Amino acid sequence: MTPNQFRTSVLKIVDAKHADPFSFLGMHEDGKNGLVVRAFLPQARAVSVIDAKDGAVVAELPRVHAEGMFAGPIGRTGLRFPYRLRLDTKDGTTDIYDPYSFPPILGEMDVHLIAEGKHLRLDEKLGAHPMKMEGVKGVGFTVWAPNASRVSVVGDFNDWDGRRHPMRFRAECGVWEIFLPALEGDTLYKYEIASKNGKLMALKADPFAFFCEQAPGTAGIVYDLSRYRWDDGAWIKKRSATIARDAPVSIYEVHLGSWRRGVEEGRRYLTYHELADTLIPYVQEMGFTHIEVLPISEHPFDGSWGYQPLGLFAPTSRFGRPDEFRNFVDRCHQAGIGVINDWVPGHFPSDPQGLGWFDGTALYEHSDPRLGKHMDWGTLIYNYGRYEVADFLLNNALFWIEEYHLDGLRVDAVASMLYLDYSRREGEWIPNKHGGNENLDAIAFLRRCNEHLYGQFPDVATIAEESTSWPMVSRPTYLGGLGFGYKWNMGWMHDTLSYISKDPVFRKYHHDQLTFTLTYAFAENFVLPLSHDEVVHGKGSLIGKMPGDRWQKFANLRAYYAFMFTHPGKKLLFMGCEFAQEREWNHDASLDWHLLDDPSHSGVQRLVRDLNHLYRDVSALHQLDCEPAGFEWIDCTDWEKSVISFLRKGREPADIAVVVCNLTPIIRESYKVGVPRGGLYRECINTDAKIYGGGNIGNAGAVLAAETPCHGRPLSLELTLPPLATVIFVPEREIG
Repeated sequence: MTPNQFRTSVLKIVDAKHADPFSFLGMHEDGKNGLVVRAFLPQARAVSVIDAKDGAVVAELPRVHAEGMFAGPIGRTGLRFPYRLRLDTKDGTTDIYDPYSFPPILGEMDVHLIAEGKHLRLDEKLGAHPMKMEGVKGVGFTVWAPNASRVSVVGDFNDWDGRRHPMRFRAECGVWEIFLPALEGDTLYKYEIASKNGKLMALKADPFAFFCEQAPGTAGIVYDLSRYRWDDGAWIKKRSATIARDAPVSIYEVHLGSWRRGVEEGRRYLTYHELADTLIPYVQEMGFTHIEVLPISEHPFDGSWGYQPLGLFAPTSRFGRPDEFRNFVDRCHQAGIGVINDWVPGHFPSDPQGLGWFDGTALYEHSDPRLGKHMDWGTLIYNYGRYEVADFLLNNALFWIEEYHLDGLRVDAVASMLYLDYSRREGEWIPNKHGGNENLDAIAFLRRCNEHLYGQFPDVATIAEESTSWPMVSRPTYLGGLGFGYKWNMGWMHDTLSYISKDPVFRKYHHDQLTFTLTYAFAENFVLPLSHDEVVHGKGSLIGKMPGDRWQKFANLRAYYAFMFTHPGKKLLFMGCEFAQEREWNHDASLDWHLLDDPSHSGVQRLVRDLNHLYRDVSALHQLDCEPAGFEWIDCTDWEKSVISFLRKGREPADIAVVVCNLTPIIRESYKVGVPRGGLYRECINTDAKIYGGGNIGNAGAVLAAETPCHGRPLSLELTLPPLATVIFVPEREIG
């Protein structure tokens, strides 16, 4: 290296503009000078080179630039050897390993797979990983930023100085990497990225960070995911049966930050450990089979409820550390409860520390706002057609199942991914290559994602929140479907809530809203959702939607819940709805648990508990949830009285349940419904029972089938239908 080349390189290092710092820093053979060592150490007053084998001082490095550049020959020739640097600083003398003396982190196969967008464990290679290199402990940092001119890792360990640790560029795959020896876990870090023209971005958070600062902090935290030891083997062996189409699946949707708050200490968040101690027993008692947590991924804004995540690989630190969330999942499994995460691959916020314009270009997003920006939410849309971006999201889905043992992913806002014109006016979107409005790249991504998830983890489920009539969402990809396990039945939710919100006197004119859902109930594998979306943004609470006086409101809600639990489809209920919370959900406050002191509210809670247990215990109510053979109308035409009656059926002919809903405040005496077989029918649920807060009108617990034909069946039950109530009967025994 000529003197001019040397001076130029020094200035580029000092100015943080060197394109290849590993070619200059560290130990190098330099012609007649033999081995030289160069190090940029602004914190040092003097630097010595130490032989790592025997600790002998090899050479003193002269300062060649006032900013802290040290360089010079060390009086040796031949092969490079392990060494350390001894720094004299204002705090004393310390020995360090030189980061620029270590080889690349990524192997050739990793580079190849990353470049092709076919690496299925990116989380094991990208991000911050405690590791050993050449026998030395430290942390390896890797980040994808193909269009950057420089990337440096910064943190407390280098005074957030981007000049100190510029990274090696692996041009073959666009990844920057560096191994920092002696660094340990719990270290804060970010990336300082310069664009192609040298402009510095705001410091960027690591897209693969496993742990993040609690807001308003935005740094990643080095975290070792290899230490946790799971104790849920028994659950994992059986979990395929807990989420199957013929299983009772009843999901309790929870926002962890507002389910309960610490009454003292400023109404703080409960920790993952505290939630395990309180939420899990509650869900067990209530009979739910699964907990669905609103997006657990780290997110900067509380008011997004997690739906605008930036740390896709980090469970939010609001409630504790990553292994503490693992323990929460572990304890759920030990208690026989599955855990589903609300996953958000549809968009991301434009916060400066995030993915937007990550390396000075539209890397994760489309540059054209007609493709790359959500008009409703002001967020950015992933570029699903870029294979590295699709790989990033696919790896994230696999990561949650593999590393956190989650039992499923509910995929948010699928409709916004499928349609190029989603919530856009004419001229605000770009048609696909065929001239249509389908987002072909997003469709391909969703199919690939489901294929890989079910290919590697056939015992979990993906659930689509898809609000349109897109066909075959929950059908296999080889048949042309999207490959999801289940789809939210938004049509059922919309129609039935609209119906039950009407004054009973007008319901007979809207009878079809109650019955129409059965015309498409088996087109998909459906989940019936009464989710957080129905109790926010001015929509009020579910109990607040019910018409009439206070008694009628509670009676309507109880009847509606029983209709939901007997209608084909898996169940989902948002927290607080199970005890008829009266105010709209507020993410920043605890649920109103004091309402359970009121018998009307505790009665609704008891009903939901009993419905859950009945749904689980009676196979007719769940076994054929997704098959037409599991449902049969008894009478759907009695619109004048606003009464519907139907059968739920299991695989065995004798396995049936009779359901009758009277959705007016009028008691119906001697109301006949046809049944297929004789015997005593036990009244398993009567939503007007006193224990639920009702008037206790009913059928004394059981009814004997009479040999009186009705509704085209040879036998019938003569019932007393309570007002605004649903009654459920299961045959006890056959006659003759």
